[in-house]
Amino acid sequence: MTRIVPWVFLGAAVVVVATGLLPFADAAELATTTGPVLIFVVAMTIVAELASTAGVFTVIAEQLAAWGRGRVMLLWIFVLIMITLTTAFMSLDTTAVLITPIIVVLARHVGRSPLPFALATVWLANTASLFLPVSNLTNLLAADTFGSTPFAFVRALWVPALVAVVMTIGMLTLIHRGSLTGRFELSERTRISDRPLLVVGLIVVAVMLPLLVSGLPVAVVACGAALVLVAAFAVRNRDVLGFGLVPWRTVVFAGSLFVLVTAAEAHGLTSALTAASGSGEDFWALLRLAAFGALGANAVNNLPAFLALSTAAETPLRMGALLIGVNLAPLVSPWASLATLLWHQRLSRMGVEISWRRFMLLGLLLVVFIIPSTVLVLWVS
Repeated sequence: MTRIVPWVFLGAAVVVVATGLLPFADAAELATTTGPVLIFVVAMTIVAELASTAGVFTVIAEQLAAWGRGRVMLLWIFVLIMITLTTAFMSLDTTAVLITPIIVVLARHVGRSPLPFALATVWLANTASLFLPVSNLTNLLAADTFGSTPFAFVRALWVPALVAVVMTIGMLTLIHRGSLTGRFELSERTRISDRPLLVVGLIVVAVMLPLLVSGLPVAVVACGAALVLVAAFAVRNRDVLGFGLVPWRTVVFAGSLFVLVTAAEAHGLTSALTAASGSGEDFWALLRLAAFGALGANAVNNLPAFLALSTAAETPLRMGALLIGVNLAPLVSPWASLATLLWHQRLSRMGVEISWRRFMLLGLLLVVFIIPSTVLVLWVS
C-alpha cells in the first residue's frame, strides 16, 4: 500500500457521503459497527509502540529464547503456541499489534531471520481466528446466529478451527523446515535504560490481556491501557509521544474502504451477492458461500465481505461456511484483513522488509487447501 492510496480512498469516501450515495442511516450504522474497531486499533497500536519502547517485548522475547534451550525447533513450537493462543483469546488484531514486535525481537536475539516467524504470525493471526467470538470482529457479528452464549459458537466451529490451525502450522513448518533445525546461542540480556517504565509497561500489558476477554468493550480496555502508558511516558520520557504513534494511513484506508463498500451495498451489491452465493447446506453449497467470502475478503477486506454476504448465511451451518471464507482466506491480498495491514506496519517500523509477491503466492497455496478442507469438516461435523 503506497502512501498516497489511503488518502485517495478517503477523498472518494468523502464524496460518497457528501453526495448522499451512502444514505445517512447506513453511514450511522456503519460508524456504530466499525467505529469501536478502529478506536481499538489506534489504542492498541499506541500500547504496542510505548510498550516496545519501554522494553516489554525485549524482555518477553528473551524469556522465550531462554525457554527454547538453544533448540530452534523447540523455540518454533513455543512461538506457534503463543500466536495461536493470543489470537484465539485476544483477537487477530491484538496478535498483529502485540506479538509481531515480540517475534522480530526474538528472531534477532537468537540470530535468525525474522521472516519465518513473521509469516507464522500473520498466517495464524487469520487462521486461528475461528475459535471464539472474541477472536475476530466477524465472529462477534455472527455469534447470535449460533446461539445466545459463546459456547454455542465454540461447539459449532471448534473442529474446523482446529483443522485450520493444524494445516497452517504444518505448511509453515514445511516451508521453513530448512531454517528450523540446529541450535542457537543466546546473547547477553539487553540492558533496560528505564526500569520504572518497563515495570509500568509489563503491568499494563499483563492487566490488559485478561480484560480483553472479560466481556468489557475491547476499545475501552485498549484506550485505558493506552492512557496509562501515555501518562507514564509524559512523566519519564515525553520525547517519545507524538502524532506519529497513531497509525493514520491504516485507519484512513480501512475506514474509507468500509464506507465505499457499504455505499455499494446500499445500491444493490448485497442483493447481487446474496443471489450469486446461492443457498442450501450440502457440501458444494457451503463451499460456494465460503469461496465467495474468500474472494470478497481478498478483493476488498474481510469485514465488508462479511457484511455484504451475511444475509446469505441465515443458518448456523451457512454462517460457519461464511466465517471460514472471510476469516481463513485473507492471506493473499495485503488489504484482506486489518490484521495484515497492522502486521506489515509493525514490520516496517522495525525495519523488516517482506516480498509481497512471495507473501501472496504462499498465501494462495494455503488458501486453496484450507478452505475446502475446513468446509468439509464443518459439513461432516
